[in-house]
Amino acid sequence: MSPPGTPAEYFDDMYAGAEDPWSFETRWYDRRKHDLTVACLPRRRYRSAFEPGCSTGMLTRRLAQRCDRLLAVDIAAAPVASTRQRLADQPHVRVERMRVPDEWPVGADRFDLIVLSELGYYFDDAGLDLLTARTVDSLEPGGTLVAVHWRPAVAEHARGGDDVHRLLDDVDGLVRTARHEEADFLLDVFLRVPPPARSVAQAEGLW
Repeated sequence: MSPPGTPAEYFDDMYAGAEDPWSFETRWYDRRKHDLTVACLPRRRYRSAFEPGCSTGMLTRRLAQRCDRLLAVDIAAAPVASTRQRLADQPHVRVERMRVPDEWPVGADRFDLIVLSELGYYFDDAGLDLLTARTVDSLEPGGTLVAVHWRPAVAEHARGGDDVHRLLDDVDGLVRTARHEEADFLLDVFLRVPPPARSVAQAEGLW
């Protein structure tokens, strides 16, 4: 059994101490990782995407270029305000405050893209089970799930990034189609099945 999930107050405290507490806006590491995340998307364009845990919106800005509609949410008020400001010129992007997975988008079509970036390791067993169940249920058939997580141990995390990805590998209804692995992070791409998963080249009729 993993330790309890990270409390919401942790994020409020982090953003109270700094507008960009993880330096997403300035570090080459994060800029490169965000570029790799978007480059791994198997489709050129997505109809409706969901990014829980958007933080200050650096990845959100990149995802917005590939989506007709994008919902980005975060648990804390400060990053929601930052992301709204950063994406103010993108009317197809909606930014909301939401505590996932207890809160989840309702009354909308299923998503064809969900991105779990630096999120899963904050949850205990029950929280991660609910997150993955709601993610799979919200993905339309053939939809894409991208998961990317830091690998080294962090005291405030309920589990390691590798553990998050091992659990995702075992989820019914998901098939992993791509993996990018480094000492620092894992990046996995999953497709919602059925229908059977196809590679990018197969989807374009190349074989």
